[in-house]
Amino acid sequence: MSRPRISALDLADVLIYLVVLGTFTQLFPAVISESFLASLLTAIILKLVLEVVVWAKTGIVGRIKAAETGRVRVLAGASLFVVAAGSKALILWLIDMVMGDAIYLGGFFAVTLLVVTLMAARAGLRALIR
Repeated sequence: MSRPRISALDLADVLIYLVVLGTFTQLFPAVISESFLASLLTAIILKLVLEVVVWAKTGIVGRIKAAETGRVRVLAGASLFVVAAGSKALILWLIDMVMGDAIYLGGFFAVTLLVVTLMAARAGLRALIR
């Protein structure tokens, strides 16, 4: 039996991302959302981007563990760094392109804190569900 396109965990992730984003807009003046709908669309975009990033990081970590030479480990480690840093730039660019002035996530460091918080909240929610 095939997996549904949108699972309950996906919806739970979007909900927790929406809550975290709403909290950031309340606590950090640099994070601005003009409406609930803008926040919801941003949460969905964050879900999609972070799923791709998690998938990429998992693959790179697998390569690091399977590497037989130091050179391969160093290259995979550099790739991991590029994906980690590039994902924040990708989020900023994508949100700006899709949402325009309706959402402002601060800068690179604010987005980094946001992503770390999102991933921690996601892990906590999934642990609670299990």
